[in-house]
Amino acid sequence: MQVRQQVRKVQPKQAAAPTKGQTKRQRERFVQGGGMLQGYDPNFVLRVGYISIGVAVGCVVIIAALLIFLPPVYGWSVAIAAAVAWLLPIALLASFVGPGFRLALKDRKAEAKLVQGQLMGAASVSTSLGLGMLMVQTRGGAEQYLVAPARLKQVPGNQVSVVLTVTPNLRHVRSVGVMGQRMVGRVEPPVPAVMRRVQLLPMLTPVGIAAAAVIGDDAVALAPISPEPLHAVLAVAVGAALAGAVYGVSFLLQRRMMAEVQALVPKG
Repeated sequence: MQVRQQVRKVQPKQAAAPTKGQTKRQRERFVQGGGMLQGYDPNFVLRVGYISIGVAVGCVVIIAALLIFLPPVYGWSVAIAAAVAWLLPIALLASFVGPGFRLALKDRKAEAKLVQGQLMGAASVSTSLGLGMLMVQTRGGAEQYLVAPARLKQVPGNQVSVVLTVTPNLRHVRSVGVMGQRMVGRVEPPVPAVMRRVQLLPMLTPVGIAAAAVIGDDAVALAPISPEPLHAVLAVAVGAALAGAVYGVSFLLQRRMMAEVQALVPKG
């Protein structure tokens, strides 16, 4: 007697795509943690903040100069159109540097907290320029920290307990302590070239957008075009178009590079 066995194929569950609410909460947590400056030394972030303030002051001076010298030659509408472009670098600096700068001011006087847990993995490279990554299983769940590669040299490849001292706001790891026997050395694979580009793109994009907007807007504003209303509209439109083009190219490059990074991840 033949017994026919039916084997039901079990399909692996696909990870659900994040909803708009989850994406919004992730973005809010990213900004609250310092944004692009999360994980960096508060003193370094403060220096970046002071430099950004100086750049913003320079932009304000240029705006004032445009509003003083351009109206007699081109009219007020063209002068305002030329000055508006210089508000974009200030806005971008406030958006990218501001959150981290505020947290660095808090961390300068705050006491670092201790984080203890089981080492899950470490890498000397991450999506943040100059920082590696450390995964730790704590009582509250899996935590990921951005760490200077020099502090990861002593981290082994086996699962041991680690103790981190972390600033409460920027989550900057000041020290890494390893508890237990270092049985397995950690082997670092070569860093793919695409990772370097992934690290640089978030910093180059706002610079490119601001430069495109300023150059496009002011180049048209200083050109001999009439009538004045059309001149002003063209200046703003060209600046906005160039800035939008840079953003679009950056977005496409980021998607392409992230796809390359995902292709490098071993599929189990």
